[in-house]
Amino acid sequence: MATAVLEVRDLVKHYTLGGGMFGAARKVQAVDGVSFELMPGETLSIVGESGCGKSTLARCILRLVEPTGGAIRLADTDIARLPEHALRPFRRSIQIVFQDPFASLDPRQRVIDAVATPLRLHGMAAPGDIADRARRLLRDVGLGDEVAIRHPHELSGGQRQRVAIARALAVEPRVVILDEPVSALDMSIQAQVINLLMELQDRLGVSYVLISHNLPLVEHVSDRIAIMYLGRFVEIADHAVLARRALHPYTQALFAAAPSLDVAAARTETRALLTGDLPDPSDPPMGCRFHTRCPFQQERCRREAPVLRPVEGRAVACHFAGEVDFTQAPARP
Repeated sequence: MATAVLEVRDLVKHYTLGGGMFGAARKVQAVDGVSFELMPGETLSIVGESGCGKSTLARCILRLVEPTGGAIRLADTDIARLPEHALRPFRRSIQIVFQDPFASLDPRQRVIDAVATPLRLHGMAAPGDIADRARRLLRDVGLGDEVAIRHPHELSGGQRQRVAIARALAVEPRVVILDEPVSALDMSIQAQVINLLMELQDRLGVSYVLISHNLPLVEHVSDRIAIMYLGRFVEIADHAVLARRALHPYTQALFAAAPSLDVAAARTETRALLTGDLPDPSDPPMGCRFHTRCPFQQERCRREAPVLRPVEGRAVACHFAGEVDFTQAPARP
């Protein structure tokens, strides 16, 4: 049985705001006890509304921000508490492709230098071979040699994201975090970049953590999907299992709100759409954090926080998962 390439356990990131002369300090619970495993060659997608903690989770895993607590195991080592100077060997194993390719590239560097820099920093090639290896990486992502001498402002959005992908893959990582990798691109380019990422995954065996709002994309590329709400996972399931039936009302509402190409079905189906805004993460609701927006909430939801538990082949944090059909409107009291 394959072992996980990345294991995250009870990861927490809390920010403290204020506390000076203008008021009492507030604790923002951006990530609050998240756990998952990522297997070789797997794509795990993390889905949720803006502000739910997805990007903070990604930055904690990369140690771009310091986690408050929990463990991040990579190559049998917990990197969550390693000092900065001890992290470099692990930087090779986990890379990221950011949402905005223009902001993630140095505008002063030529493309070939952007790809060559990680090769040089990690000693991935002899000095005389670095330029040739960088050009091969660019060709691997569909860019010709003429692009190598250009600067980021001379490229299209799709070309810039291909450069970012080449740079991330240059050090042969085991894990790549894709933080909304196509949301800043034109619709016509998105499919090209996604197909490129899937082709590279098949060829290299790399594992992806995909962060996205795009549910049709997530359904297309994922092996497993984790639904995140206000700093916590509320449902984790294989793609095929979740496609058949969502067991958390938040998951059901997200999928119901996704655009549908089936116009006739969209006109006739009942949609359990979300109401209200995401609660303030510095003052999350007591009990189930979703209860303030859940049409199915009961007294137990308001006083007792559910934990992730196995139900029908997935993990769900809902007291009534598997007992209530969340596709149907709740009965009136």
